[in-house]
Order: sequence, then structure tokens, then C-alpha cells
Amino acid sequence: MDVISYSDARKNLKDVMDRVVADKNHVVITRQKAESVVMLSLSDWNALEETAYLLASPANAKRLRESIADFEEGGGTERDLIDP
Repeated sequence: MDVISYSDARKNLKDVMDRVVADKNHVVITRQKAESVVMLSLSDWNALEETAYLLASPANAKRLRESIADFEEGGGTERDLIDP
């Protein structure tokens, strides 16, 4: 995660936005007399929102954790993808 000042972000806004999207990297923008902010791509934001939604239900979060644990312990089946 990169950290830049508000002034630098303002001077190079297009380049900063392009880098955030291309590198899939968040940028912290610091401000002198206010809380810093984070710039991230819309696709990263949507992924965070989806994750929060899926984990909001305790039952769903438990099923997801159990599925991940099962996969990490060798569970799951590898299958070939079928070309459309």
C-alpha cells in the first residue's frame, strides 16, 4: 500500500487512479489537519462489500470457514473446465 500526500495526489490524480486500478494496490492519501483516506479501485471495493455481506450471517460465515478448512485439509475435487 502506497502513502502519498493530498497535494501529490491532487497534482497527479490521473496517474494515481491509473496506478490503483492497474496494480490492484490501495493508496493512502494523507491530509495535514484531517484523517487520511484510502483510494481503491471499484472492483476492490465491490469485493470487500461482497465479503462483508457473505460474512454478515454467522451461519454463512461458519459454512465458509468450514469449507475453506476442508479444502485446505485436502478435501475438494479437481475437475476440468468445459469450454463453452
